[in-house]
Amino acid sequence: MKQQIAFITGASHGIGRAIAKKLASEGWSLAINCNSSKEELESLAWELREQFHIPCLTLIGDVGKEAFIASAIQQIHQELGPITALINNAGISHIGLLSDMTLKEWNRVIQTNLTSVFCCCKHTIPDMVHAKSGHILNISSVWGTVGASCEVAYSASKGGVNSLTKALAKELAPSGIAVNAIACGAIDTRMNQCFSQEERAALCDEIPAGRFGTPEEVANLAFSLLTSTSYLTGQILTLDGGWQ
Repeated sequence: MKQQIAFITGASHGIGRAIAKKLASEGWSLAINCNSSKEELESLAWELREQFHIPCLTLIGDVGKEAFIASAIQQIHQELGPITALINNAGISHIGLLSDMTLKEWNRVIQTNLTSVFCCCKHTIPDMVHAKSGHILNISSVWGTVGASCEVAYSASKGGVNSLTKALAKELAPSGIAVNAIACGAIDTRMNQCFSQEERAALCDEIPAGRFGTPEEVANLAFSLLTSTSYLTGQILTLDGGWQ
């Protein structure tokens, strides 16, 4: 079987970390990225190499900047080979009223959450087209579909990710490349640690499943999509315990 080589952005913790562990356990070669949590990323890479005996390349930098991505993709190609699966997971949130948000804050959210997907896809696609195969998986949010008060920039960025997913899937389907997204609900990650215990309890009451999802549940769904037929493409799969 062809060796699978995945590039995961935002992999130092949370969902990205869980996906890295899942793919490593299945014998995949990995390139993992973060922007600032270098020690956490290097620790994860060491753990994956030791436990699963797989190649694991670490790449520190801002995936919203095209120059970094162009260099990173070239390095992955040289050290591991052509990428067979791209997981666009890097993301940040901003909570507050839109009227209080600065343009700099808006641009940072859009660059990290949406422009990064453009940059990574643009520089990964040529090898996939050449191979006539590949999977692109974007980690999105239910807020990209229904929107969230006081998270307008985040909602807009994830709505953009969803539309990009559907459009790019149509563009790449003739080349046998699947493009899908997982729209996550309330997942128990660092991003959601801003909630108090009372707020978490109230949120759980709104979710039919009665709890937050886990990063491992997202990782298991991600693996299913990354190993599925290319005929499954252009889908935004909601993983939210029946919340939205």
